[in-house]
Amino acid sequence: MAVPKSTLKKLVEKHGTPLFVVDHDEIRRNYAEFRKRLPRVQAYYAVKANPDPAIVRTLYEEGASFDVASMPEFKIVYENIKGLPPKTRQDFIWDKIIYANPIKANETLQDLDRYKPLVTYDNEEEVRKIRKHAPHAGLALRLSVPNTGAMVELSSKFGAASGEAVSLIETATAAGLVVEGLSFHVGSQTMNLENYVQALNLAAGVFREAADRGLNLKLIDIGGGFPAPYDTQVQPLEVLAKRINAELDRLFPPEVEILAEPGRFLVATAGTSVAKVIGKARRDGKRCYYLDDGVYHTFSGIIFDHCQYHVEAFKSGPTEICSVFGPTCDALDTISLAEQLPELKLGDYVFSRNIGAYSAASSTWFNGFPPAKVVHINR
Repeated sequence: MAVPKSTLKKLVEKHGTPLFVVDHDEIRRNYAEFRKRLPRVQAYYAVKANPDPAIVRTLYEEGASFDVASMPEFKIVYENIKGLPPKTRQDFIWDKIIYANPIKANETLQDLDRYKPLVTYDNEEEVRKIRKHAPHAGLALRLSVPNTGAMVELSSKFGAASGEAVSLIETATAAGLVVEGLSFHVGSQTMNLENYVQALNLAAGVFREAADRGLNLKLIDIGGGFPAPYDTQVQPLEVLAKRINAELDRLFPPEVEILAEPGRFLVATAGTSVAKVIGKARRDGKRCYYLDDGVYHTFSGIIFDHCQYHVEAFKSGPTEICSVFGPTCDALDTISLAEQLPELKLGDYVFSRNIGAYSAASSTWFNGFPPAKVVHINR
């Protein structure tokens, strides 16, 4: 349910622009939808999607766990949940946080060790590092799986081949470490549902081979990739969930714990950007608008996430194809070269919906322009 334009206008009147509005009721709805459609799966929110502490607190209160990929992310979660009563097991760090970056610096492992976390790995060198610097960690072996059709492909950077998986589990076990299970990631904003089917079947094969060698695996982390509804081409979660649930029930007995790392799905639709027109021109016959927000700020997902956000006007009227730019002196600061917008004046406002993931999280102070002010709302 989108934040009404009337509400956005009131927030702009109070806070000015650029503004980044986070709707926590939408986050709660998205989390509830995820739990409803995938009842066997515990959601570990991918903090990198949007590490705002207020989002972490809301999701923790709803029952979520957390996927972190750096010590700063770990500390954001730890500082915002340590004072809250755990809702499940006594050891809430194990139950609430997975460090899912397969490659970790020695210093990171040293910092992590006292928390006895669950961490991922995908090669022998990482086993040696974990054995030396974080021997109290539990391990999940990350597999390389198909990323076909994903907006952001990850398999070329991370993941062990299924054929070497059990050997890597044996290597870690021989080093005195405990391998709890497997993990994989089908790529961010995955549109190809078969990625999950193929990945789950690969994982099941590793489970069987491990059992044949006397190795007991008890969990599988099915990663992220759950797509946000940026447009009508994205199938609803219900469709994907039916495929995943069927494969989980077919391939893994009920005692196997299932984790997932949704990030974009939980927060993308909860974020709305509001910006002001600070300049306009007509170049080569095309109208151009310049905003006080851009790709070095809330629209950073255009660069880092390969995502395109649509710009809408508060006012109505005849439209034409326009270019929209950010405020910096860099030509890279281009939001869109083809937005349908009406005639706007300096000082008019525009907004972009579904911009809650991988956007404000990457804001900078390039050219000295400050990031958008973040406002949290509950409706």
